[in-house]
Amino acid sequence: MKATRLFIHGLESSSGGTKGLFFRRHFPDMLIEDYFGSFSQRMVTLKGLLAEKDRILLVGSSFGGLMAAVYACEHEEQTKKIILLAPALHSDYFRPHLKKKSNVPVIIFHGRQDQVVPLEPVRAIAGQVFKNLQFNEVEDDHFLHRTFRTLNWKKLLE
Repeated sequence: MKATRLFIHGLESSSGGTKGLFFRRHFPDMLIEDYFGSFSQRMVTLKGLLAEKDRILLVGSSFGGLMAAVYACEHEEQTKKIILLAPALHSDYFRPHLKKKSNVPVIIFHGRQDQVVPLEPVRAIAGQVFKNLQFNEVEDDHFLHRTFRTLNWKKLLE
C-alpha cells in the first residue's frame, strides 16, 4: 500500500511557495494545501485532510514542521515518517509532547545560519522526543535555499 504524502508550508508561506511548487511539480500525488489561522485552526485542517488515511508521510517546513511533529506524536500508528525542514519545535505548541517518546522515523534538515528557528533547542527537543531521529545540520539559512533542491526527495519520500 502506497503512503499518503503531504506537504505542510510554514507560517507565512502557502501552497504556492517555493517548496509547495517544487513538490507539486515533482510529486503530483502529494497533498498540498493552504493552512490559515491559529495553530489550532491549522491542525483542524490538517487532521481533516488526513482523516481515515494510513501510512502517512509528512513533510513540514518551519511552522509546518511543528504541525507535522505534533500530528505524528498524536497519531503515531498512522504516521509512516516525517521529514522536518527547520521545524519550530521550540514553540509552546509542542510543549505537551515533550515527555513523549515517539518511534516515528524523523529526518530533520536544519541550517546552521538559521536566524528564525534556533538550531540547538530544536536539536535537543527532537533528540528528547524522537527515538528514531536523523538530524542533518547543513550550511544553510532558515529557508534551506542552498540545500532544499539538492536533497534526494525521491528516496526521502519512499
